[in-house]
Amino acid sequence: MKKTGNKITRPSMRTLLATAVASLVFSAPFAGAGEQAAGYKLNPQAQSFIDTLVKEENFERKELEAWFAQAQKQQSILDAIARPAEKTKTWAEYQDIFLTSSRLEKGVEFWKANRETLQRAEEQYGVPPQIIVAIIGVETRYGAHKGGYRVMDALSTLAFDYPPRSPFFTKELRQFLLLAREQQRDPLTLKGSYAGAMGYGQFMPSSYRAYATDFDGDGFVDIWENTEDAIGSVANYFVRHGWQQGESVVHRARVNGDYDTEVLNDSLKPLHTVGKLKAKGFTPLDKLPADASASAIKLEGKQGAEFWIGLQNFYAITRYNHSRLYAMAVYQLSEQLREAMDQQAVARQ
Repeated sequence: MKKTGNKITRPSMRTLLATAVASLVFSAPFAGAGEQAAGYKLNPQAQSFIDTLVKEENFERKELEAWFAQAQKQQSILDAIARPAEKTKTWAEYQDIFLTSSRLEKGVEFWKANRETLQRAEEQYGVPPQIIVAIIGVETRYGAHKGGYRVMDALSTLAFDYPPRSPFFTKELRQFLLLAREQQRDPLTLKGSYAGAMGYGQFMPSSYRAYATDFDGDGFVDIWENTEDAIGSVANYFVRHGWQQGESVVHRARVNGDYDTEVLNDSLKPLHTVGKLKAKGFTPLDKLPADASASAIKLEGKQGAEFWIGLQNFYAITRYNHSRLYAMAVYQLSEQLREAMDQQAVARQ
């Protein structure tokens, strides 16, 4: 019964029945209820993983169990990783995602706001500003979209419920928990992409621990919020993956009628030389050293087939994301950014 003012009202029969049904529904057990409430704590793979971390990394079991009890499987993550843009889109479609006027405009703003840091990164690492800005632009729109998934959920889902790449993501989950411990952060509060990548440059945990750098010298490596550390870390990543200072990235090529199709897109790594590819029917439109390591690339662009000669620096970009489409988007955005900054510099003169 409910009292309203001085009047006592009784619940209707419909209300009583609805309450009874709801009580039965929510009190009745259902398949998987315990597992869902426990997150990944009861998952056999997670239990084995916890055992390993306790034994090999000196984690506290209760702490790990508490974290995994809250880590939840995310079906949207499994859906996303099953259809990455790099594998489902053509170059013509891929361009429309990353080579836009808004991404260019925001990139120019980011460059201007971080001009001194970018110049210092180029002086220290030899990576030009446009490449660093383009990477951050493609990855997170200059920090605007760093990812909304809890990294703990993302990596647990992929480690324990995505068999094709379970070993890789199990390793990354381990690295993530080590990173959180090193930085004294609650792993349940850290967010990233559906694949567990983090910060401005979207570093996976192993890359964060290996390549992220304290570029502002404050004693703490932070690529989540600190643009100086993010810029320095991207530059360091490139150098550590073979970036060649002062060298070009990729060049347009023309093909003759009997070009060798077997060398097209045969490897991300430049397995051939410019001279060898020229003998196989691929001639770069720019003059290049005949002995330079190179790969032959074919992309389906907006005007049809495009042919390119990729050099070592193109390969270095693919170490960030193992995709020709990705590397080409980064390169072309970087060229747009460089041209825009050059035009503004001329206009100021």
